[in-house]
Amino acid sequence: MGVLTDRRAFESYVTAARSRWERLWSGDQWVISVGISECSIAKGALETYRHLELVLAAGHIRAVLRRVGCAGWCFAEPFVEVKMPDSPPIVYGWVTTERVPELIDGLRRGDLHADWALGVRSVEPWRGIPPLGEHPFLRHQHRILLEHAGVIDPESIEDYIAVGGYGAFVKALFEMTPEEVVEEVKASNLRGRGGAGFPAGIKWESGRRTPARPKYVVVNSHEGEPNVFKDRRLLETNPHLVLEGLLIGCYALETPYGYNFIGGEHALALRRFQRAVEQAYEFGLLGDNILGSGFSCHVRVRTGGGAYICGEGSALMYAIMGQRGQPRTKPPRSVEEGLWRRPTVLNNTETFASVPAIIRNGGAWYASLGTKESTGTKLITMQGPVRYLGVAEIEMGLPMRQLIFDVFGGMRPGYRFKGIQTGGVSAGPLREEELDVPVDFDSLTSLGGMLGSGGFVVFDDSVCAVDFARYLVAFSRYESCGKCTPCRLGTPALVEILDRIRYGFGRPEDLEIIQYASKHIIELSLCGLGQVAPMPLLGMLERFRDEFVEHITERRCRAGVCPLESAVAVR
Repeated sequence: MGVLTDRRAFESYVTAARSRWERLWSGDQWVISVGISECSIAKGALETYRHLELVLAAGHIRAVLRRVGCAGWCFAEPFVEVKMPDSPPIVYGWVTTERVPELIDGLRRGDLHADWALGVRSVEPWRGIPPLGEHPFLRHQHRILLEHAGVIDPESIEDYIAVGGYGAFVKALFEMTPEEVVEEVKASNLRGRGGAGFPAGIKWESGRRTPARPKYVVVNSHEGEPNVFKDRRLLETNPHLVLEGLLIGCYALETPYGYNFIGGEHALALRRFQRAVEQAYEFGLLGDNILGSGFSCHVRVRTGGGAYICGEGSALMYAIMGQRGQPRTKPPRSVEEGLWRRPTVLNNTETFASVPAIIRNGGAWYASLGTKESTGTKLITMQGPVRYLGVAEIEMGLPMRQLIFDVFGGMRPGYRFKGIQTGGVSAGPLREEELDVPVDFDSLTSLGGMLGSGGFVVFDDSVCAVDFARYLVAFSRYESCGKCTPCRLGTPALVEILDRIRYGFGRPEDLEIIQYASKHIIELSLCGLGQVAPMPLLGMLERFRDEFVEHITERRCRAGVCPLESAVAVR
């Protein structure tokens, strides 16, 4: 494919790509798609794909075998989608390599293996298989960012363009001024999806107003918390969507310099985004004088060694500049002095991925979704003993109870709900009587919870509140960059106290010491990560104080996971 030199060439290519896409799905051959992502690879998806290659090599079936990204239903990995002539695509879950021959042979005989199917991509049932959209995991979702997840090949720019990709960027480039782009993002009230929830349009406007040049636009794809993986899945599944959002951001800031900082531990996400950048250069959607518009843009990909602190904006910028990733004092804000002390607009991966739909459909359309103050949709990751583990996209404002028990299917058999940890490692838990609260940026705060990046962990009675609090604080202790004293010394002190309680040597006054030390860490730490490090512990202490007291006064762990008995025996 040669470089697209103007808008007419791009639109001609769009027409050709759509024709090819329609022929793929309307032909007389089978189309078999296998989801390949980090979650599915761990469950054997590559082996499933290779086994399908061997089966199809026998030549009994005329088929196209494709690789697609994660579709969010991680609980059903490895998944395989089969489109046979004159039938809607059927999505099958749990297709391990042992099941491949049985599945393909059965389909050839007309046995659809309905019990393995998640659903058909159709609005009507087909031969006893219900529509995919009626699956409990998908029924309450509103998919905008995940619309093409599990459908397109993430390493194919042709697939992305065939389903409308880069149309929003071209619209902005030829039909809108940079100021109009910013106004549209402001009208959408899109708030940053990295956790802080600051309005993206206001940040972009501030970046434009700062007179210094050059300016930079940065995607924060670090995502270092242990229970958050939505940005990683987004990059693995649809990297061009993130790149298109970044391109629109660079156009709005009138700068040719864009960066994406991706955590080094996310190898597949890193590789697929780098491939997307290469393809965009090959097509002329990156580079100088894009499509003859006069606008130039160059994107660089940077990665780190996996330090959690590099998810903090100022630390991330130091890492991009080749320095040690540590936060700095503010002001000046990054929109005034960021990379190389020049104005820099930094947003989360999901935030940039939301921008193409806003430009395509309008800010008012986006603002009509969700709640008044938390508009649009949100990617949510859920861990713990729930029925449907994975990544979901919901409209803001969905009640937490419905999110847990409808979207993620509630507790698996044999488990009883005890609580849900909110805000990754940056907030407190909720108990069951507190679940009738909207999932948005503001409603959880009054309960000590937090939306954060959208990472939640459900836990049951087998989890000890003291032990879980210790895990969450220990994460912050290990990931502290060590720059400021309250975080560097305060978090290890909290871990030491919790270990004392876990081992049966806790004292009644320890609970007051936890409150006192946490207050100083929160108020005196330099960056946002240190300021929220004690929050999970304080939340656990407030919601499950009786368990802490039992450990201290009765030397008893009701979950039976703390090493109390052996320690007391030694005493």
